[in-house]
Amino acid sequence: MNLREEILKEHSKRQAGKITRYVGSSKERFKELVNLFLAGPYRVTQRAAWPLSCCVEKHPELALSHLPKLVKHLEKPGMHVAVKRNTIRLLQHTEIPEKLHGKVADICFRYLTDNEETIAVRVFSMSVLGTIARKNPELKRELQIIIEDHLPFASAAYLSRARKVPKSLSSS
Repeated sequence: MNLREEILKEHSKRQAGKITRYVGSSKERFKELVNLFLAGPYRVTQRAAWPLSCCVEKHPELALSHLPKLVKHLEKPGMHVAVKRNTIRLLQHTEIPEKLHGKVADICFRYLTDNEETIAVRVFSMSVLGTIARKNPELKRELQIIIEDHLPFASAAYLSRARKVPKSLSSS
């Protein structure tokens, strides 16, 4: 399969599933998908984002060696929402190395507190921050305050996640 051609063929759940199945647990195929995602152009990056996050959800170990590059990619200005959403989504399913905790926490706090950011990016950021805060207790209170501050204006998705994350923090 030519991954680039398949990515550009169509943007659908069916196509994302086809690509995800093709990549499977193959490190080589996953690396190719990551490289397409990072290299662009915009349309390739946008369409590779969904299958990339699906691959990590099924095989989290595949992402470990690529996390520094993926996190660095999030720091680029003007990032398309699909790229942010799916990169933060995949971070929910991986064991983020301690050396990346600070950088990932900074990015996720920025997304979580940005009222212009999409709800999906904000709730995925909340989950990632919850995971990091369980290992870095000094972040727990800051995360709880931010979550509480946004509750009066929150959507149903935000409220749902806002109930779960603090509970997971208190149980750790």
